[in-house]
Amino acid sequence: MLKNILPRGRSRSLNRNQKAAIAGVGALGAAAVALTAVPASGQTTTTSEAAPTAKVAYSTKQIQDVHAGVTGQLAGASQKVAAIEAKQEAAAKKATAEKKAAAKREAKESTSRSAQRTEVKKAAPKSYPNNLDGWIREARAIMKKHGIPGSYEGIHRNIMRESSGNPMAINDWDINAINGIPSKGLLQVIPPTFKAYHVPGTSKNIYDPVANIVAACNYAADKYGTMDNVDSAY
Repeated sequence: MLKNILPRGRSRSLNRNQKAAIAGVGALGAAAVALTAVPASGQTTTTSEAAPTAKVAYSTKQIQDVHAGVTGQLAGASQKVAAIEAKQEAAAKKATAEKKAAAKREAKESTSRSAQRTEVKKAAPKSYPNNLDGWIREARAIMKKHGIPGSYEGIHRNIMRESSGNPMAINDWDINAINGIPSKGLLQVIPPTFKAYHVPGTSKNIYDPVANIVAACNYAADKYGTMDNVDSAY
């Protein structure tokens, strides 16, 4: 190839330009050899043209969009979680408030029912039959409140001896009658004794059966320890 560069009839001595041209041709040959590709099959192929270099365009726009999308999704999820937690907290507060209100209503209703029961008890005291048995039992209930002793049997026994169970009985023949202060009532109590041993809350009428029993038992407790210890006139 080099001898084609030298013109015929001229000297073989190369000037500077010719030497430069020859060097350029040599460089191109070396470059062509360097581009030889070795396929996977082991065959070598030599080409004189270089493969075009792919142009890569770098941009941050897409990455920014992706980042913004992820951030938006996370923010949306956080808002949903916060909304759910807020609803749960509101529901819990509401349930607690309703529970407290229910407990308060129950306590108020319980107090009201208790007050009503108390009023019923006050308005409707225990009733007793209007006979000897009822009089004795009512008298003993009053005696119990005032700490006055006396059994049902001891009271009944003395009543039957003194008046045979007649609340209007009066003795007009004994010494008390002679002295102008006859014994009266179920347990034949004289007026001064009835007045002295009368128990508050009972009738002041000496012929009232319950008042008469309570006053007589109060007197017997003071003089004999209890009406149970009385077996004769007292």
